[in-house]
Amino acid sequence: MPTPLALACFLIFASASYAAPASSIPIPIPIPIPIPPLHSPALLQDPAAAAATNTNTTTGAPAPIRGTQGASILGPQNPDLELQNPDLLAPPPTDHGRVDNLKWPFAMSYNRLSQGGWARQQNVNDLPAATELAGVNMRLEPGAIRELHWHKTAEWAYVLKGQVRISTMTPEGKVFVGDVNEGDLWYFPAGHPHSIQAKNTTADSAGAGGAGAGGAEFLLIFDSGAFSEDSTFLLTDWLAHVPKSVLAKNFGVADLSAFDHIPERELYIFPGDPPPEDPAADMVVPNDTPSPYVFPLSTIEPTRTPGGSVKLVDSRTFTVADKISAVEVQVDVGGMSQKDELTI
Repeated sequence: MPTPLALACFLIFASASYAAPASSIPIPIPIPIPIPPLHSPALLQDPAAAAATNTNTTTGAPAPIRGTQGASILGPQNPDLELQNPDLLAPPPTDHGRVDNLKWPFAMSYNRLSQGGWARQQNVNDLPAATELAGVNMRLEPGAIRELHWHKTAEWAYVLKGQVRISTMTPEGKVFVGDVNEGDLWYFPAGHPHSIQAKNTTADSAGAGGAGAGGAEFLLIFDSGAFSEDSTFLLTDWLAHVPKSVLAKNFGVADLSAFDHIPERELYIFPGDPPPEDPAADMVVPNDTPSPYVFPLSTIEPTRTPGGSVKLVDSRTFTVADKISAVEVQVDVGGMSQKDELTI
């Protein structure tokens, strides 16, 4: 099979410990006809495509016309966005009633900038249909740290680029420190304090971030659509609101001046030196949790299909992930994910 010039890769999440049976997973299937990109002139010249999205004969922009129905747009337009959503601009005649919006671009999310990185999120405020899951796209520069924090939702993560070192502690006081590579996962159960630090593995690579762009970028998934990245409980926020005398007693320190440099406000993301290459060198005590909080999805052999491949991960393989499961789907050029009906 020749290597495709391009392909699509996406993740499907479920707020359940077990993913759907393999028979109901959306399997990529091949399509015998080439499909031009939405923004290409071929889309507007093809009669079948034009039936779905006609063009304004004056401006050349897409128009809400399907057959004899509809009319051109006389006011301002956003052609790029309309070409990405042709069935919203000119719905097919088979439509009946109203379908809620089922997608949200992170490009339209507010981006919280910090020294050392950024984070942008999607929750029910942006995508009302997503009541059980929320997402955060986060970027950390080499050595930058998402400070130790807690939240009452479970956190599942997929590394898009680079490598990170994660640390967490269970309510029983057991600890885990480990590295997560590109294409791999981590998971923190609700209430487990945890931190994330970008390693320096991509510091010399060039890409969308430009020459020398390094650090890591990852996708976070939470098992509540109401989750907000701005409402997590941060260590520096707690320290700033506790009297020094109480902190001294808690940590067994006699000199109150040891706490003079506590930030007045939460740090959230802050710069730091990249961690040592070996996670063991970063451990105060050895890992003693019953199971690891990381999963090497990138090393799992995918199930090949005629139109792509799939990888399934749930609590049967990633035992600590008891609230969220996922399927990584790769679709070859010309392929599509077949129709599926999930009940979870």
